[in-house]
Amino acid sequence: MNAIIGEKLGMTQIFDDENRAVPVTAVKAGPVVVTQIKRPDTDGYSAVQIAFKEISADKAGRPAAGHFAKAGVAPHRHLVEVLVENPDEYEVGQTITIADVLEAGQKADVTGVSKGKGFAGAMKRHNFKGQGASHGAHKVHRAPGAIGACATPARVFKGKRMPGRMGNEKTTLMNIVVVSGDADKNVILLRGAVPGPKGSIVVIREAVKAHG
Repeated sequence: MNAIIGEKLGMTQIFDDENRAVPVTAVKAGPVVVTQIKRPDTDGYSAVQIAFKEISADKAGRPAAGHFAKAGVAPHRHLVEVLVENPDEYEVGQTITIADVLEAGQKADVTGVSKGKGFAGAMKRHNFKGQGASHGAHKVHRAPGAIGACATPARVFKGKRMPGRMGNEKTTLMNIVVVSGDADKNVILLRGAVPGPKGSIVVIREAVKAHG
């Protein structure tokens, strides 16, 4: 298994061997349970579905409750599908911990939903420079400026960067170093920040572009 689901606990700092402060994010990663295995002959691809954060049966909807009952595991809050090369290496009901996926010093890709910032202007949302602060500039200091041409093509092109809702998007940060981990408490420390607020769900995978 090359991925695991976790819950972001928050940020802190630790000190390395040279007494330098290292910012880290604590994540409660796993354990996760295999709830479904998908194979090329039946599903067209190879993947393993894993579940995280067990919940009581009365909090699961009827479709979800039936899905978990078929797998023979307790209902869980979150489900994630992970592509694998050989699905025969796994079995339904198998428990996977952080020690089975990552170790200290390894690099990981972390996917989560970024913090929502609400409606934001072009300067904050797209890092626009803005317009003049003086010399007759009138109420356009933070305006984006022209958004298109005149009669030709007489429209605004799709994808034009404009003010709008910022954040609350699926985001992946790559090559984050695993500083340390506690297998007994299922807690892992990742160097730097990861997407999302405290309590949000993240998926930690082995880095696909690891280098160095």
